[in-house]
Amino acid sequence: MPTTRSDLMFFASLLSRFIRALSLTHFGLGKRVLKYLKGTIDFGIWYYKGDGKLKGYVDSDWIGSIDDSNSITRYVFSLSSGVFTWNSKKQDVVVQSSAEVEHIVAAVASNQAIWIRKILAYLVCVQEESTVVWCDKKSTIFIAKNPIQHGRSKHINVKFHAIRDAKKNGNVQLMYYRSKEKIVDILTMTLPCAKFNVLRRKLGIFNKYFKEEC
Repeated sequence: MPTTRSDLMFFASLLSRFIRALSLTHFGLGKRVLKYLKGTIDFGIWYYKGDGKLKGYVDSDWIGSIDDSNSITRYVFSLSSGVFTWNSKKQDVVVQSSAEVEHIVAAVASNQAIWIRKILAYLVCVQEESTVVWCDKKSTIFIAKNPIQHGRSKHINVKFHAIRDAKKNGNVQLMYYRSKEKIVDILTMTLPCAKFNVLRRKLGIFNKYFKEEC
C-alpha cells in the first residue's frame, strides 16, 4: 500500500520494524492504520496535465531513530501534480550534525533527480532547466555552492559531494524553503490531524470525487 499511498508510508515503516516482536501498543497502532485506510479507501494520487517541470523536496530527521541514533532520509518528486516517487528510510551512517544529514539526503535526492531526468528525456520530456530540489537547511546549500566549505565537511563520504557536480552541470539546483512549508514531514513523523490533511493534499492525494468538487 505505501507504494501507491505515500500518506501511509510512515506508519507502515514504523510497524515493520517491530514485526518480529509486536506488542499491544503496535496492535493498537495497526488498528488505527486500518481504521484510517477504511475511511480513505476512495483516496489516491491525482495526476493532471501541467507544465511538466520536475521538482523535488528533501528533508531529514536528525537522529530520528532513538534505538540506534540513525537519521531518517526523505524526499518526494512531482511533475506539476501529485508526487510519483518518494522515499523514507534510515541512513546507513551516524552523522554528527543536522547539516551533515541534510547534505546526505540532498545528495541522494540529486542522484534520483538525475536518473529521473534521463528517463524523462528517453520519453521525449526533456527538462530544459535545472531541476529544483527544495531544502530547508541553508548550510547544505552553502556547502554545495562553495568549494571552500569542503574543509569543514571533508569527513562526509566523498560520494555525497557529487551534488556539486550535479549543480555545476545544470542538472540540479538546491533552493531554500522554510521548515514550516515542507511537505515531506508526513513521511517520517506523527502529525496533528489538520496538518496531516494539508500535507496529504500537497502530495496530490485526494478522494475520487475531487474533480467533481472542483
